[in-house]
Amino acid sequence: MLDLDLLPEEYAVCRLPAGSPIPPSLAAGPDDKSVISLSWAPDELSIICPADRVPDDAVADTAWRCLRVVGPLDLALTGVLASLIGPLADARVNIVTFSTYTTDYLLVPSVRLTEAVDTLTAAGHRIAS
Repeated sequence: MLDLDLLPEEYAVCRLPAGSPIPPSLAAGPDDKSVISLSWAPDELSIICPADRVPDDAVADTAWRCLRVVGPLDLALTGVLASLIGPLADARVNIVTFSTYTTDYLLVPSVRLTEAVDTLTAAGHRIAS
């Protein structure tokens, strides 16, 4: 059983061309509590960010909600994402995941949030909003 927090804002999954600089809209201020993930790959810069911070030139898929596994998690732990992904896959809820050093995140479409929460709760996980 895992404890998860439902982050308050809506999220977007974005793409910029390879070699793009980090957009200024993603710069964090001292009181910024947003979660933003950047991934560089040979063919793109992928960004997961709050929907109100999508870079101007990005291709974006919006209307995602973000669940954070309450951590910190030990890097040696196994099966954390599998325990979330399995039930959601069985319920045919599409997801996007990413991880940081201390925890894992799971995005579900906003229109499927209730179904995702019900599915994860039925699988034994606890979700706080």
